[in-house]
Amino acid sequence: MPHTYAMKFSRHRIFGLIAVIAVITALAGAASFPALERHYMRQQASQDTVPLNLAAEGLRAALERYAPLPALIAERPELARLLSRPSDPALINTVNEDLRQTAATVKASDVYLMDISGLTISAASYREAGSYLGRNFSYQSYFTQALNGDLSSFSVYGTTTGERGYFYAAPVEEGERIVGVLAIKFNISAFESIWRGADSEFMVADRNDFVFMSSRPDWHFRAVRPLSDATLRLIAQNLQYPIDRIDLLPMTSTPLNDDAQQVYIEGNPRESYVLTSLRLNDLDWTMSALSPRRPATLDALNTLLIAGLTALLALAALLAYLLKQARQAEAFAKEQEAKRMLEAAVAERTADLQTALGDLRQTQTDLIQAGKLSALGQMSAALSHEFNQPLAAVKSYADNASAFLERDRLPEAQDNISRISKMADRMATISAHLRNFARRPQQATGPLLLNAVIQDALAVVEMRLASEGGEIAYSPPTAEIWVTGGHVRLQQVIVNLINNALDAMEDQTNRIVTLTIDDTTLQVRDTGPGIAPDRIANIFDPFFTTKAPGKGLGLGLSISYNIVSDFGGTLSVANHTDGGAVFSVALQLATPIEVAAQ
Repeated sequence: MPHTYAMKFSRHRIFGLIAVIAVITALAGAASFPALERHYMRQQASQDTVPLNLAAEGLRAALERYAPLPALIAERPELARLLSRPSDPALINTVNEDLRQTAATVKASDVYLMDISGLTISAASYREAGSYLGRNFSYQSYFTQALNGDLSSFSVYGTTTGERGYFYAAPVEEGERIVGVLAIKFNISAFESIWRGADSEFMVADRNDFVFMSSRPDWHFRAVRPLSDATLRLIAQNLQYPIDRIDLLPMTSTPLNDDAQQVYIEGNPRESYVLTSLRLNDLDWTMSALSPRRPATLDALNTLLIAGLTALLALAALLAYLLKQARQAEAFAKEQEAKRMLEAAVAERTADLQTALGDLRQTQTDLIQAGKLSALGQMSAALSHEFNQPLAAVKSYADNASAFLERDRLPEAQDNISRISKMADRMATISAHLRNFARRPQQATGPLLLNAVIQDALAVVEMRLASEGGEIAYSPPTAEIWVTGGHVRLQQVIVNLINNALDAMEDQTNRIVTLTIDDTTLQVRDTGPGIAPDRIANIFDPFFTTKAPGKGLGLGLSISYNIVSDFGGTLSVANHTDGGAVFSVALQLATPIEVAAQ
């Protein structure tokens, strides 16, 4: 919106527009609240299916655990003997105690034996006042089904003990003849104690929608819907539930989807739930989870509140936009100027940093070169010896050759000339090694043969060894090892480490520097005094040295460390267990090529 168009709005017209939008938003929110709440109730019902399924599986597993027990217990021969001799006191006591111990083992409320007339002649509860002994259960369906040879189950409110139980029964057979029924009962209230710790209420209803299990005790023996007279007569006939306690659970429901409902349970206070049901077809039961409706209502209110706040923020942003539109052009201009100045400053600083980086690289190269020249200076005495000796021999051989020629002794003269040629080759070899060592290295890295670099480094230090004494213990690897690096710079690192090892053993008569290769790691070990533990952490710092004053600037190891790091490797040091220090140069494995980088 252009600035001139924004200025056409007066303050009261802007506030009037915002008020109209706010009212429309509030009305839209109020109209959408019922649908939004139902959405969250359906979502809540979907979440309740998980604990409902877990509770149902737990209930079914417990029931199935007891299902095979009556048939197994009924196979005991003493039960058939008691049914044939029901007046035998000793046998009655034996069976009673056996059933009592069995009930205690399987954690059943009671285990009891009935004859074919339904009379209980033995029971695990024979010691208790409410024992089933002497009671007749011929009217119970589980008895008649078992008497017909079938395994049966039945849920009932115990008319004798007053506790709700679930019964399994099996026939007791003697040969091919059924002589009695063995029943087992367990208390179903244990499940309800577990359910009471959940966020939802649970209830189980039979085929007549009669609630006989629930986490709410006040819902016990209440019908979800009115029961017919025929159903009430059947309940009274089987003594399945206490007929005097049967009542209607005042519940009204509104479907949310196929498996969920919004229900109200009348009372004081009136309760509202989201009901999710699960049909247990094998038991002919319906299990339901009832979670309070309040979370869904709060979620709907929170959603509307967030939407309302979002709308208010949008209106506030619109107001701010209209009021500040006039200042945006000036602010934009200032921002562009500041941006231009910042870019100029960044460009200038970047140029300075690039210049400084170039100077730093040049300084490092100069330090490397200075280190090599310093090493050559330290080997000057050895160089003088290596060149003066061949030169003296050359002069002597030349004089001899001249004398032999004057005497026409050509074979002897030719032999001396040949010796002069060999001396010249030796000096040329020494000069080539010194020239390669002293030249400035390139910065590029690439694959190179590790053993070739080590051999060139040994040729450089050979003159110092010949002059000062010392020995290099090195066995070249049998296979070629290719590593990543620069030939001259890696050679400088190895020469520096060997020279440092020789310096560390300057007070010893038998100076041996050991070089070993493990994979792509070169280790240089001396037999000197080692490095003090408190100095190891600083050994690669610039200008840090363990040598006496005037014998080093403390730059060699620092330069070597940086060179190896440029190759992508590491340079480390540790004291050997048998004495001395060990410097390890770990390099990266490279793919062989014809020419390695310098």
